[in-house]
Amino acid sequence: MAVQRFTPDGMPQPTPYHHVAVGTGTKHVHVSGQIARRADGTPVAPGDLAGQVAQALRNTSIGLTGAGASFEDVLRLTFYVTRWSPEKIGDFMAGVESVADEIGLPLPLPPASLIGVDHLFEPDVLVEVEATALLD
Repeated sequence: MAVQRFTPDGMPQPTPYHHVAVGTGTKHVHVSGQIARRADGTPVAPGDLAGQVAQALRNTSIGLTGAGASFEDVLRLTFYVTRWSPEKIGDFMAGVESVADEIGLPLPLPPASLIGVDHLFEPDVLVEVEATALLD
């Protein structure tokens, strides 16, 4: 495996992600910001944060698979969520957990950042996911 994830003693725990990832491969895979759209552009789960998180992660999985990678190879995830507030964490994590087994997303997650933004490029887009992976 090209990626080792862990949380050293002394770092805040529990968290829904690991704090550290060490990659030892040579092929970098970057999946651009994925949103809750089907391949034909049809919106998925309008107004539903959990549903949009799940679909954006499905699309991220498709991008990784296309490059010969999986979530096991992911060093880092970045989530951008519109109008973020701490009260939304339950819906956010429900979306993550609802799709984790389906797409092979490890829990706890790889190192991740959740960044609140005012808006994304379309008014109905609530979340965007980016991934960086490393392959041998």
